Amino acid sequence: MQLLLATAIKAALAAGAEILKIYETNFNVETKDDNSPLTLADKNANEVINQFLKLTEIPIISEENRQLDFSERKDWQRCWIVDPLDGTKEFIKRNGEFTVNIALVENGKPKLGVIYVPVSKELYFTSEDGGSSKKIIVTSEEMLVEEILGNAEILKPSKIISEVRVVGSRSHLNEDTKNFISKLERGDNVTIFSKGSSLKFCLVAEGLAHIYPRFAPTMEWDTAAGHAICSAAGVSVIDQTTQKPMVYNKPNLLNNYFLVKVP
Repeated sequence: MQLLLATAIKAALAAGAEILKIYETNFNVETKDDNSPLTLADKNANEVINQFLKLTEIPIISEENRQLDFSERKDWQRCWIVDPLDGTKEFIKRNGEFTVNIALVENGKPKLGVIYVPVSKELYFTSEDGGSSKKIIVTSEEMLVEEILGNAEILKPSKIISEVRVVGSRSHLNEDTKNFISKLERGDNVTIFSKGSSLKFCLVAEGLAHIYPRFAPTMEWDTAAGHAICSAAGVSVIDQTTQKPMVYNKPNLLNNYFLVKVP
């Protein structure tokens, strides 16, 4: 697991470096079949990540790879789940709120997660035993993994005391989410703020937010790494249909609504 974590960290940092190369140019934006945006940064980051992860001989589910039918995936005990550029809309807006997401899933459960924020150089990851999650601001994408592991600080979620801090999506705050928040406001002192991409998971894991409600469509690659990081930090990520922790490598890679919350 230590080798797999190191590989995922290297892949995320290398992808971040490729993303920043495009970020600093006048890039073009394509539209995919589902009307979501696509840039050269998505493609280049995906190619770099695949190069690293293929060496592990563990199959890969990535937003930018060809999606395999469940008949081909159903016997996978392990797989990588990747979003090479989560928050493409934020990338296009140039607000810095986009991430690289890499997760290792075993029997449907996220066991390892890495999230890298290229603009701020913030790197979040699970410990190799899954007992904690950590954060470090890297000096560069060339920083040695040994130095990263030795200097990262453990994430500590914060308990709800007098104020409830709710983080929502920068680009997808819909009516169902607004209704959930309005119910909270009836009984609690609630502060609401928005953030793009998988950063919302990270904010709950590091104690800057208490709740992240996502009552809008997401795919497994949007959530697997954040789920791993939250779980290792002691934060629950609950499927609102099953009322159980979310699972991965499902027949349909579309997630149900979910709720991220501190204990």
